[in-house]
Amino acid sequence: MKLHDLAPNEGARKKKKRVGRGIAAGQGKTAGRGTKGEGARKAKGGSLYRQGGQLPFYRSLPFKRGFTNIRRVEYAEVNVDRLGAFAANAEITPETLAAAGLLRGGGDLPVALLGRGKISQPLTIKVHRASKNAVAKVEAVGGKVELLQVD
Repeated sequence: MKLHDLAPNEGARKKKKRVGRGIAAGQGKTAGRGTKGEGARKAKGGSLYRQGGQLPFYRSLPFKRGFTNIRRVEYAEVNVDRLGAFAANAEITPETLAAAGLLRGGGDLPVALLGRGKISQPLTIKVHRASKNAVAKVEAVGGKVELLQVD
């Protein structure tokens, strides 16, 4: 087999219909679009801005609506089941959590303690925010949760 023997499969490449090239071609004059009406126009279906009384498409999209709170605080979340690696009666701060690699954002974000999982040893945990469930689990094993101020 040589390079000049290569060809696509039969029927794989279909020639484009050339419309609007005169009446002898069979698709002349109106070029298969019929006479008048919406389908005969250049931009079939109109534009996004014109929908004949219906709410225009661009106005029905949600991404330009609503409100973005510029004072929203993002938290780095830690669940109580991740604290099993620390020794009993240890004091856990955002710095120790960052050093252990348990925080996203490299330790720059305030820390929130969440209540997924179980904890077995008493710990003193200093975080910026904690869920009621997490506080209850920590206090049930003899630990305590202290809340820090968010900068």
